[in-house]
Amino acid sequence: MEDDTPAPPDSLLPYASWTRDALRQVVAKAIEHVAREGLPGEHHFYITFRTDHPGTLLPERLRAQYPNEMTIVLQHQFHGLAYDAETGLIQVGLSFGGVPAKLQIPLAAVTQFADPAIRFMLQFEADETMDEAGEVETKEAPAPTLPAPAEHEEKATSQVVSLDAFRRRAGVRDTSPPPKTPAGDADEDTPA
Repeated sequence: MEDDTPAPPDSLLPYASWTRDALRQVVAKAIEHVAREGLPGEHHFYITFRTDHPGTLLPERLRAQYPNEMTIVLQHQFHGLAYDAETGLIQVGLSFGGVPAKLQIPLAAVTQFADPAIRFMLQFEADETMDEAGEVETKEAPAPTLPAPAEHEEKATSQVVSLDAFRRRAGVRDTSPPPKTPAGDADEDTPA
């Protein structure tokens, strides 16, 4: 049986990008709040971002280890957390293998944001990045499993999903809280 429902008309207004930008502001507000007040209760953040996005700054050894995408955790051991609304930059200091590092992450480079304590997650389309020749290109964001991202064939979209639904889609069977020491959360020899 064929569906006779007509396709919706193409929009002349950029609702999708407005929605994505508004949801990214939720990430910005969360960062601003935690920078001012600290993390309340059991809240902690998983932030996945494009390391190849223009404006992303991190030590070369981390860029070599994570050439495209990286997930960090803000829970126990981070410092200097800040969000600059004028530049759209998140700044944070973390330790990787006992070596301190300062990261600068454009809000537009963030592809996922999760607060597992309350099973909250936002997922975004990837924005433009630079290819090896310095040309701007658009890349799709893979769907991750917490704490590290995993490959996925579907195009990511801006959406709010529960952490349980996110885990089911990513094929994660264990619903217990994620480990407390992924990349950037503790002084380990091997960041996630």
